[in-house]
Amino acid sequence: MAHRFLIKEIALQAGLGVATVDRVLNDRAHVREHTRLRVEQAIKELEKQELRLATTGRKLFVDVVVEAPARFADEIKSALDAELPIFQPATFRPRFTLRETMSTSDVLDTLHTIGRRGSHGVFLKARDVPEIAEAIGELQRQGIPVVTIFTDIPLSGRVAYAGLDNRVAGATAAYLVGQWLGPQPNTVLITMSDGHFRGEEEREMSFRRALRTRHPQLKLIDASGGHGLDGPTEERVRKVVSAETSIAAVYSMGGGNTAILRALEARKQTPVCFIGHDLDRDNVRLLREGKVQAILHHDLRQDMRYACQHVMHFHKLMPATAVSSSSSVVVVTPENVPDYIASRLRL
Repeated sequence: MAHRFLIKEIALQAGLGVATVDRVLNDRAHVREHTRLRVEQAIKELEKQELRLATTGRKLFVDVVVEAPARFADEIKSALDAELPIFQPATFRPRFTLRETMSTSDVLDTLHTIGRRGSHGVFLKARDVPEIAEAIGELQRQGIPVVTIFTDIPLSGRVAYAGLDNRVAGATAAYLVGQWLGPQPNTVLITMSDGHFRGEEEREMSFRRALRTRHPQLKLIDASGGHGLDGPTEERVRKVVSAETSIAAVYSMGGGNTAILRALEARKQTPVCFIGHDLDRDNVRLLREGKVQAILHHDLRQDMRYACQHVMHFHKLMPATAVSSSSSVVVVTPENVPDYIASRLRL
């Protein structure tokens, strides 16, 4: 039985004699099963106590690097801030780099600066390109763990991905659109912020695959590339949707939903269903106004908790068994907006 404690410590924790514990640890005969289980439990209890002592007063500096519209970046920051008190006595000290757009060189400069300055971990939302993947690998070699958040960079050496399963999200959106529109031929507008975000790419591929399989009568029009920002997104939609085009549904993977609706209204288009992502202030308002029918939501707090736990596990401050799961996809309608989100947004 593997352990790193003195037999005397284990005996004291288990409330057993030293000779009895010695027999258990060395797998000798004539040991009752409940005695063996008590020794195993004592070792687990000592491991937990050791971890608590190791985390007392420990400060962990983590860098949060996010390319996202301000409305979503604010939600990420709020979710992380809400989770930090649960890790006491360890103290997380986040340092935020939140920008609406970041070029590959911007991300690389930021990651190289983190490497020079030092950090206990990085939470990263960035595009899946080879240069960024290599920079993540370099941080890993320096002993700085990187957790990708909400969109993955799997071939990078990152220690974990925290976020929803984007393939499941895309398939769920296809199911909802198919149920809303029925068997008639129709046109569906899709938008992504940027094709290099793997998460949105996975949503789109899964959405297209599910429609081809189950609803081949539905035609897609693509207005991607607006970075989730209102101005560029509205321009993209206006460019691909004409007054003669009848848009029956919208699947917005990258945000800018107010701008999408504004562009459609200018073309005198009112979709039967509009599916979006993330419960930010704009989307909750659009849900309640009946302009968006469903939001694919995932618990950002759960994802940020998962990311923090992986950093603690990397630094041997938490056992792997204590790391929780990441979030799953939840369909939110105007009738089931979570109270804690509505109250925080004061909507």
